[in-house]
Amino acid sequence: MDKREQLLEGRFQQAVERKDVLKKTWREAWTPGRIIIAGLVSGFVMGRAEPVKIAVKSSTLMQMVTMLSGLFAGSGAQEAAEHADKAASQAGHAAREAGHAADSAQAATGAQASAARRDAA
Repeated sequence: MDKREQLLEGRFQQAVERKDVLKKTWREAWTPGRIIIAGLVSGFVMGRAEPVKIAVKSSTLMQMVTMLSGLFAGSGAQEAAEHADKAASQAGHAAREAGHAADSAQAATGAQASAARRDAA
């Protein structure tokens, strides 16, 4: 039982460490230069697409561009951290379930061995 608990704790620690690495990598990836380039590219695309016509014809495209710019502004890092937390808790739950299954299998094996010994005697 202690071995399974240690395994569970180890897996949980790995998930937390991976979440921290993801969070750090995401923040490091969005350097000021990349943010400026993303803004210039999106501005160019919107300028070429005649925003007035697009806004009149399809407001959903403008909403999508607004949403994507918000994502690039940093909300993606928070979402990624939340997903990593969920993944860590799911990994912990899966490890606990695996431990319960192993306990059940061990109990079944022990019961079979006891029955075999009784039959042999």
